[in-house]
Amino acid sequence: FSWAVAAGRAQVQQEPLAETTEGTGITINCSHPSVQGNANVQWYRHFSDQSLHHIATAFTGDKALHHPPGRLSVAADRRSSALWLARPRLGDAAVYYCAVRD
Repeated sequence: FSWAVAAGRAQVQQEPLAETTEGTGITINCSHPSVQGNANVQWYRHFSDQSLHHIATAFTGDKALHHPPGRLSVAADRRSSALWLARPRLGDAAVYYCAVRD
């Protein structure tokens, strides 16, 4: 099965599609080269039958995630981030978005 990823605003860039098999970890990368000031990097996921769901927010460094299990890593210069899903299940198949917000 696959995880679709899409870009939110023009200031972020994501891969158009990422795929893995159930139980095999996957990393979804995001580039946000124009990040400024105190903006945080945020990640969301969207299931077709639900509203947007916030996963995590970080400024820099690594942040452990519990739902879904994994980690959000934000580069020291905050120009990129990566969402790692440790053991994705079929129920985690969704559109994943990154965003930069104050």
